[in-house]
Amino acid sequence: MAAAPILSWEELSLHQGSGWLFKDLDLHIAPRDRLALIGRNGAGKTTLLRLIAAEIDADKGKRSIQPGTRIVMLEQDPFFTGYATLMDFALSGADAPQRHDVEAIAGQLGIDLSRPADSASGGERRRAALARALASDPDLLLLDEPTNHLDLAAIDWLEDWLGRYKGAFVVISHDRTFLERLTKATLWLDRGSIRRKEIGFGGYEAWMEAVYAEEARAADKLDAKLKIEAHWLERGVTARRKRNQGRLEKLWEMRAQRAAMLSPQGAAKMKLAVDDVKTKAVIVADKISKSFPQTPNAPFASSPVETPRASVATALDTNGGGARVIIRNFSLRITRGDRIGLVGANGSGKTTLLRLLTGDLEPDEGTVTLAKTLHGVMIDQQRSLLSPEKRVRDVLAEGGDWIDVRGVRKHIQGYLKDFLFDPGLADARVGTLSGGERSRLLLAREFARKSNLLVLDEPTNDLDLETLDLLQEVIADYDGTVLIVSHDRDFLDRTVTVTLGLDGSGKVDIVAGGYADWVKQRTQRSATAKKSQSPTPAQPEPVEGHELPSPPAPRKAKLSYKDQRDYDLLPARIEEIAAQIARDEAALHDPALYTRDPAKFAALTKAIEAARAEKDAAEERWLELAEMVEG
Repeated sequence: MAAAPILSWEELSLHQGSGWLFKDLDLHIAPRDRLALIGRNGAGKTTLLRLIAAEIDADKGKRSIQPGTRIVMLEQDPFFTGYATLMDFALSGADAPQRHDVEAIAGQLGIDLSRPADSASGGERRRAALARALASDPDLLLLDEPTNHLDLAAIDWLEDWLGRYKGAFVVISHDRTFLERLTKATLWLDRGSIRRKEIGFGGYEAWMEAVYAEEARAADKLDAKLKIEAHWLERGVTARRKRNQGRLEKLWEMRAQRAAMLSPQGAAKMKLAVDDVKTKAVIVADKISKSFPQTPNAPFASSPVETPRASVATALDTNGGGARVIIRNFSLRITRGDRIGLVGANGSGKTTLLRLLTGDLEPDEGTVTLAKTLHGVMIDQQRSLLSPEKRVRDVLAEGGDWIDVRGVRKHIQGYLKDFLFDPGLADARVGTLSGGERSRLLLAREFARKSNLLVLDEPTNDLDLETLDLLQEVIADYDGTVLIVSHDRDFLDRTVTVTLGLDGSGKVDIVAGGYADWVKQRTQRSATAKKSQSPTPAQPEPVEGHELPSPPAPRKAKLSYKDQRDYDLLPARIEEIAAQIARDEAALHDPALYTRDPAKFAALTKAIEAARAEKDAAEERWLELAEMVEG
């Protein structure tokens, strides 16, 4: 028997502007729900969370909540003004958590809450807000873009914490990997109504396509296609899926070419083609190194590596603690059309490397050579630079009706449609747009500029999933070279040809492929390192007139029958599971599957989840056995 909901809204309605943002929504949240809240920018996702939390009042509807239920909301942009330190923020309010609970969470997140709030970075503020929310012991946790400004290690920690969390949560996030790993049901806020499906985010896109396809068929029968919103007619969900599949195939081909150039086997090929490569090279880094003076008593995440440009000079003047090597003896030739992703923990040196590669920062050793024709555009998601009083047309076309898009003249309304805006928003004030819509507007403005180098610094923050799809398309079709700093794992896997992985020690891994390829290489290297770190016994001193006996050869562990069988058979089983996952995922791509056979759709979704868990366990088991075999 299903558990009674801890919170319900019946006929929830909210009027906003000239109409209803949503009307007559019914919403029920059970004690252990893991809900993904999905919807386009401007659909009202954050507003719905605030209504659930009772931070704002509805115009209509009945809210019911079980007595004693504690609701905590992690806001997308918490308000830190007026707090001296991050700890003051974390302990503020009538329902503030206990100090020792906050300190425990903060310790696991690696954040010093004694930091002044006004000078804390975005990542530090996000960790402080997380420490406050998680330490409050909520029954219902409302998370609005929880992974924004977090590095990969912090995201992994948060996923693990939420996996063990015993309460319910509703999460808004652009991070597909985060949603796929954690959610068990989906709330889809679409055109003023809400739908719920008992599938995690992994099945959302197929469900969405099935719904739109059914709407299109119903409209055909009624001869009333105009009743279907422009969302379906203009976006073309199925057509976009086919285009994306074609772009992914092209991306895999580019990765294969890059892998051949980066691997030792490709060294001869690189030498033979050196003249051709030189003509295509846009950035050449040759044995570059960079160090910064170590700031005394500074936490790792706030080292000079990731300081804003305005404060880098101050960091360089700091004297104390010795120099910290950020980049050591790094070489890379970036060619025209490369898509380069930079990943690593906060403070590991991503921004420093990015500035070195773009010529904004001089290396201590080595050289960086930029092509004379290189002309770059940097998109760093500074929404604050958009004045709320300006109109959309002021931002895009300086108040006019036409905009030059990389040398091609377009009408502003047509260009707005390209970026999933209603053309009627041309005269809307920036201040009336949602945070995600402002980010999309900033992207539209920057992508219009003529360039052959695109630098994207955390471009996915605050974007909805449809805009992320659009951004992937724009990057795939971009003629020039792209440098991307991001913690969005799925986005990197779908866009980059080469990943530069930084670990904070000065070493930079160069991997052909995306985030998953980098993780795979790190796992393999870690297993190899463990094998080579077996302790060497101390050798006795030689005695005059006597020769020391030769040291015995290392003995390999003798596996039991079961262990040996697993060691022999698991590689083939892992490949078999991977192939099955690929087949099941291909079947889910059929937009008509859910409508035609919902039971099969649900079975495939569960099978994929179970297969992924089995594959992870099999890989872990084989690595353990391999270590035993190697002794």
